[in-house]
Amino acid sequence: MIDFSETEAHQILRKTVRDFAEREVRPYARAWDEEERFPMELVPKLAELGLLGMRVPEQYGGAEMSTEEVVICIEELARVDGSTALSVAAHNGLGTGHILLAGNDAQKQKYLPALATGKALGAWGLTEPGSGSDAAGARTRAVKQPDGTWLLNGSKTFITFGSLASTYVVMAVTTPEKKQRGLTAFILEKGMPGFSVGRHIEKLGCRSSDTTELLFENVVVPAENQLGALDNGFLDTLEILDRGRISIAAMALGLGEGALAAARKYAKERVQFGKPIGDNQAIQWMLADSATELAAARLLIRRAAWMKDRGVRTTKESSMCKLYAAQAAMRACDRAIQIHGGYGYTREFPVERALRDCKLTEIGEGTNEIQRLVIAREIIGRGVA
Repeated sequence: MIDFSETEAHQILRKTVRDFAEREVRPYARAWDEEERFPMELVPKLAELGLLGMRVPEQYGGAEMSTEEVVICIEELARVDGSTALSVAAHNGLGTGHILLAGNDAQKQKYLPALATGKALGAWGLTEPGSGSDAAGARTRAVKQPDGTWLLNGSKTFITFGSLASTYVVMAVTTPEKKQRGLTAFILEKGMPGFSVGRHIEKLGCRSSDTTELLFENVVVPAENQLGALDNGFLDTLEILDRGRISIAAMALGLGEGALAAARKYAKERVQFGKPIGDNQAIQWMLADSATELAAARLLIRRAAWMKDRGVRTTKESSMCKLYAAQAAMRACDRAIQIHGGYGYTREFPVERALRDCKLTEIGEGTNEIQRLVIAREIIGRGVA
């Protein structure tokens, strides 16, 4: 039986990250959003708390947290700012996570210590302008040269930390006839000839999370920078996404919880017709629905994290928790704006930013529609509901 209660260590971790977020993130989140700037001044503070090497083993300078601990951290950051939560989740789970999963000893020794301690930020490149959910549509090519190096050409888009990272993991087609099963991962470093950052992407939400295009023009990649086995990049990506979707679900939960807290506070303070609006049944029902749905989302997330920490395959459970948490959080954010009335539609209150940030959780690391496909295939293919 799964024990969903938090241990004392979990409670201490939650309080530590919540205090940090309230002190170092909340007062500045609105300004960062309006400036569309990721605050590099926050990086040393995140690193000091162990939030940039959450899953990295202690031997490489990381905090070596469990998945259950990671989701607590992401949730608490997201309560005050989706951009910070997304940036931390992407750095840990994608670029750093891929090296942790598929890297050899030399690659881990070379890259993980800097990534875990904030001396370098990591980015991950899978999505292209013409291929999002359809990995088989990738056009970025890596061709092996007679001297053993690889020649990389193409582009990537929607890259978190695209302009700020020092270390990049990029997927490229190495065996075209195998489609998505012919992708291989490579480690690139900022400054490689032919490797450049494209345009900064302006977004609806998570606007202070750095998001750019990456461009590759005859980039020579050393043989030792191949990450994982040849043509195994897609299979490694599936494992990374199984874990990453749990983190995005935690981000959604945190955004929903933050919006619910703001709505509850406003409902108790806003007086109309001689009484707080929270005394009205219509408001109470909205708060009740949000609290109930977010509680259910938390249980789905905890189940997936618990299974992941025990080495159990979580493809279905990861998609379930991400799908449900994203939808529950979007509803909670929408209700929070409704409870705030006209003020909820202004930037004066944080609930409008929570809604904009939350929309990403229904799209990033697989849309709601893709999650349903994954869940259905697992149920039909494996016969497990």
